Amino acid sequence: MSGQSITDRIAAAQHSMTGSAISKAVCKATTHEASAPKKKHLDYLMHCTNELNVNIPHLADTLFERTANQSWVVVFKALITTHHLMMYGNERFIQYLASRSTLFNLNNFVDKGALQGYDMSIYIRRYSRYLTERALSYRLVAPNKTNGSITLMKTLPIIQNQLDALLDFEASSNELTNGVINCAFTLLFKDSIRIFAAYNEGVINLLEKYFNMKKNQCKEALEIYKRFLIRMTKLSEPFFAPSSLLEALEQHLASLEGKKMKDASTVSRYLKLYWNSGCRSMTNTNVKPDE
Repeated sequence: MSGQSITDRIAAAQHSMTGSAISKAVCKATTHEASAPKKKHLDYLMHCTNELNVNIPHLADTLFERTANQSWVVVFKALITTHHLMMYGNERFIQYLASRSTLFNLNNFVDKGALQGYDMSIYIRRYSRYLTERALSYRLVAPNKTNGSITLMKTLPIIQNQLDALLDFEASSNELTNGVINCAFTLLFKDSIRIFAAYNEGVINLLEKYFNMKKNQCKEALEIYKRFLIRMTKLSEPFFAPSSLLEALEQHLASLEGKKMKDASTVSRYLKLYWNSGCRSMTNTNVKPDE
């Protein structure tokens, strides 16, 4: 899988003939190459979400169709592309995803016919569940914009569920073995910082209101706080490596400056260390879970 397959080239040519630029870009972003989707294709699709004449359901459905492929590479890259558009595309893309009752049908996905197929299929199933939870969280949290104690007690469990789904990905550094899973991990790492910051800020706001709550509210708030501590322990128990994170960041800057960069898997391991640290330095960041 060192290059585009004949199937990829034929599919792209067909979309060119039918004049479907979006379908062609989705096809090119989700080729059989075992590498991350190319930036130029992601940028084009991201730009499309900002165009009022673009049919967002058509774009989403084209991505969903790619997840019906038998190749773990194509399916994984379709999920990555969807995740990228959820993060960086126009809000109406995630709004559409949140309006759907179901997103992916990958709970039983297995690619038994390819190198790494079985192992990567495990992460595809976990990843698709996280993206579904992310869309659900957006739908449930969006109507709640205030910081009242009742609203916080409704939204914090939603954020908690999203964090749980993200942590369930559970890829160790030894399993970040190709550009596809590394790309997914990077997006999840970025999401983990945002979710943690929103979760932490919400709990702080809840505790500030705790001593003015009624008894039943106090009981509920206390349970939320206990669950928060469990999640923070899960994030921070393994190890804390700020120097490793620093080296990863320095290596990234060096790559942007055209200097020699360490192997991508090494940098991913540094990010893995930092993710498991609980992102302690982010406790005061004012970021909402789906911004």
